[in-house]
Amino acid sequence: MKALVHVMLKPDVLDPQGKAIQRAARSLGYHGIQGIRQGKVFEIDLDAREEEQARALVMELASKLLANPVIESFRLVSIEPDS
Repeated sequence: MKALVHVMLKPDVLDPQGKAIQRAARSLGYHGIQGIRQGKVFEIDLDAREEEQARALVMELASKLLANPVIESFRLVSIEPDS
């Protein structure tokens, strides 16, 4: 199975990299952008056979290792069987 997890800074945490990207976009002529926040994407290959088992494993991994709970939140985007 393969899982996809997004990790983002919480909304109240400053994102200097996102601001820098937004300024750079503006300097390149992209003026319709209201905001940019930078994050991380994790693609995880799992040995689990059942989706429920895979989901539990990924949620535990994300909460303990992938995201810093003080400043980040995470979202399990998908779990898909191997193709």
